[in-house]
Amino acid sequence: MEVFKDWLKPEVIWFLIGLVLMLLEFVLPGFIVFFFGVGAWIVALICLFADISLNVQLILFLVASVLLLASLRKWVRGVFVGYKKYGRPSDDDLSDFTGQRAVVTRQIDPVMGGKVELHGTSWSAETSGGELIEEGTLVEVTGKHGLTLKVKRHPVKGGNT
Repeated sequence: MEVFKDWLKPEVIWFLIGLVLMLLEFVLPGFIVFFFGVGAWIVALICLFADISLNVQLILFLVASVLLLASLRKWVRGVFVGYKKYGRPSDDDLSDFTGQRAVVTRQIDPVMGGKVELHGTSWSAETSGGELIEEGTLVEVTGKHGLTLKVKRHPVKGGNT
């Protein structure tokens, strides 16, 4: 039981929460969860040097995470994704997606949508033709709205890109 006592220290718990959140960033698009992971690590660092209550820890976590998100997201995203040379950054910039081929990972229903995998990342998808597209079908990206790709069935059917 003495071994578990070391794992129940607040700084260890916050460090592990931060690690899990940062690993989740690889799965979830949007570059938001990363800042909550950093916020958790900030709380872990503070807990390492000060004995603070759980309420204060939670407040510190939320304040640090939101401040980091609001102030650094655009800059950090630019470092990892790259800055646009001209114009404003836009989620509707289609140059990186239009014409790309993806594989349907969850059936795309004309009403409910579905999921596709593009370059190793899972995206929400809608059909641009209003048709049902089965899982494993090769599709072509025709547009993008926010984090949802608009797709149509690719002329060559199959699951490999």
